[in-house]
Amino acid sequence: MLESVVALPLVLPPTVLGFYALVALGPCGLLGRIWQRIFGHPLAFTFTGLVLASMVYSFPFAVQPLVTSFESLDRRLLDASAVLGAGRARSFFRIVVPLAWPGVVTAVVLSFAHTLGEFGVVLMVGGNLPGITRTVSIDIYDRVQALDYAGANQTALFLLVISFAVLSVVYGVNRRVWLPCGGR
Repeated sequence: MLESVVALPLVLPPTVLGFYALVALGPCGLLGRIWQRIFGHPLAFTFTGLVLASMVYSFPFAVQPLVTSFESLDRRLLDASAVLGAGRARSFFRIVVPLAWPGVVTAVVLSFAHTLGEFGVVLMVGGNLPGITRTVSIDIYDRVQALDYAGANQTALFLLVISFAVLSVVYGVNRRVWLPCGGR
């Protein structure tokens, strides 16, 4: 059941997720009311609200590589660490994190890249407020609506180059980490 909830943003239309995020972060939603009470201003249609909704939207892209990375660890290393007197926190930071580092890097980079081009959740939760919540993907949409195909193409090409570079770095780092002798 938990895996289904975590993976739900992978199959849920972004506008549906964005709508429910807007309801939750809005002035009548539980999170929105708590935020308003603590900070004195609303959460919906703010950069912070946009980041929170984007994190939920990209959460499965972080969880999948982390789970795979953690599951591939040799349990005997943790057992040996415990036998040698290391506590859980020390074992986690000295053994688990270094060995799972490729999964951690992949999780962070894929989540960032996935959020970079998000449109539905961003528009629902953040709106299109220039200088506050307007994103690159919304800029492309606005340029197409204005029939500025050259401008839309330049911005889309910029996103394409960034996305390709991000994926190249992830694959390069993972290949170097997992090949014998660091890929040499």
